[in-house]
Amino acid sequence: QSTKNQFRIFCTENKITDMEIAVQYFIVFGGLNIKIDTTKPLVELIEKHILNEYTNLRYEINTISGGYKVDHAILTGIAQGDRRTNSSFKRAFVSFEEGMKCVEKLTERGIIEIESSQHHLAKKRGDDKISKKLLFTTPFLRFWFAFVSPIYKGIKEKNYKEFYELYENKEAEFGGFIFEELSMEVIRDTFMEDPVKQFGKYWDEKIEIDLDEKTTSGKIIAGSCKYINSKLKKNELNRLKEDCKSIDLNVDIFVIFSKNGFSNELKSQKSETLKLFTPKSFKLLLA
Repeated sequence: QSTKNQFRIFCTENKITDMEIAVQYFIVFGGLNIKIDTTKPLVELIEKHILNEYTNLRYEINTISGGYKVDHAILTGIAQGDRRTNSSFKRAFVSFEEGMKCVEKLTERGIIEIESSQHHLAKKRGDDKISKKLLFTTPFLRFWFAFVSPIYKGIKEKNYKEFYELYENKEAEFGGFIFEELSMEVIRDTFMEDPVKQFGKYWDEKIEIDLDEKTTSGKIIAGSCKYINSKLKKNELNRLKEDCKSIDLNVDIFVIFSKNGFSNELKSQKSETLKLFTPKSFKLLLA
């Protein structure tokens, strides 16, 4: 199921209309088919529905994953790192060859998918050997392998101290990826008159562009997504423009997604060639 469908189901089942809350809770519970009470703090719900249910959930997840140690180490490598094949395997202490064999199995089982950089849209491409990235098919599985599976011993014994430390340290950066995935879906729903036909992200050894798309008429859209608590300023747009220029990506429309809005200076730049989005725009995905 696409991220969009999962998000729609999540919001409908839990009757969520506030998109900021929807995103925040979806990052953890998306794809785990349970009803949650979003008036309660996220951490309280994690304890109730995930940590206290560790044994049952572990059994269910092992049934899907096969439960092999090496596979789980790789899944944790993906969940905690930059999602590139090489670095995920390094984190799991496996060779590239062994890692790819595991990835093949895990892809067949529907736990992860393989993603390629949108290299063909840029004129000045780096090395074609840019590593692929790996992504989980549901937000919940990613959460599990980032925060629960690697420290299961304490959780199993109902000692959650280590979990809370890990979660507090990593929560902010962890949310960014799902925010990007949802943003990509919003772009596809925004450009209905000139539909997006190629979509994804661009990365090479030095540059990462969160959204890199091409519409049917050939327009290039490039975007930045920031899931941080401060407002985004004009330097975010400048950085995006510089990155695109450095790979010779001729952009027609820039898009910026921000968890917490924009400075007045950046807002005043809004135009046909610069579109700004906040979580409120995610309502579009529920239509």
